[in-house]
Amino acid sequence: MVKITFPEHNFRFKEEEGKECIFDEVRCKWVRLTPEEWVRQNFIQYLVQVKKYPTAIMAVEKTIKLGELKKRCDIVVYRHSKPWMIIECKETEVPLNDAVASQIFRYNITLDVDYLVVTNGHYTYALDTKARQGMAELPMY
Repeated sequence: MVKITFPEHNFRFKEEEGKECIFDEVRCKWVRLTPEEWVRQNFIQYLVQVKKYPTAIMAVEKTIKLGELKKRCDIVVYRHSKPWMIIECKETEVPLNDAVASQIFRYNITLDVDYLVVTNGHYTYALDTKARQGMAELPMY
């Protein structure tokens, strides 16, 4: 398990059509604030502030094809213009179980990244796919 402490950040919020929205600094747009989105936005700030990943190398809700199906990865981090890490975010009450692991493994069939990460904000697990072992810390960029 990876120990994550989310950094402080002054998120921007607004209400739109009776729904609370948060500004996504990667997508440069307002998005509906859901429990999963809250985890995603905090994890992005962890990557930016703690791990020093530039937002320019991230794609949020990146569409990929799995056979005939279109799926969306929560966060894909690129290195040298190639997918390098997939991060799957779940809301805090969702357990990180086999179904979540299967989901990110399916995404990796298409992207073939070095690192897989799943988080629900309370717990974060990371896998180095090349070494085929769990990690105690995410790599610096």
